[in-house]
Amino acid sequence: MASTLLNYFLCLLLAIFAASWMVQASDPDITSDFIVPPNSNNITGNFFTFTGLRSVFDPQTPPNFKVTKVSMAEFPALNGQSVSLAVLQFPAGCVNPPHTHPRSAELLFVVEGSLEVPATAVSAFGGANAGTVSVPSNLFTTGIDDGILAKSFKTDLATIQKITAGLAPKA
Repeated sequence: MASTLLNYFLCLLLAIFAASWMVQASDPDITSDFIVPPNSNNITGNFFTFTGLRSVFDPQTPPNFKVTKVSMAEFPALNGQSVSLAVLQFPAGCVNPPHTHPRSAELLFVVEGSLEVPATAVSAFGGANAGTVSVPSNLFTTGIDDGILAKSFKTDLATIQKITAGLAPKA
């Protein structure tokens, strides 16, 4: 009885420790309103003004899929804010290839149209530098044997070769 009680107590203690550790796992707190870039001592309103999205309000739909990013690279004032976004413009017949964002979650908000016809969408990210990993180009152009890919996707070799040919760099 005493060993059962001791085992129960140790399991409970372990569960409490694990739960308290999970509660502490989060993004760091934002401790300042903004981060001054190195070697800068004259911050003006221009530092906090981003004009790169003005082109997305052009009434003409772009001929190809277009992404306008707003991340730390384009807008340094986002450094330390744990946010970024991208405006996606989809012309008719276009697709957004399967992809992941290794350093962030994504929320996609369709502003106009639907994703079956021309659309404009905004992706908001929970990180200032979300990154993008394109699944097709990172899977089908890495030199993995076509036979292995065909078996992995339960398809035939001709289908894999057709996909690979479509992703080959343009000469």
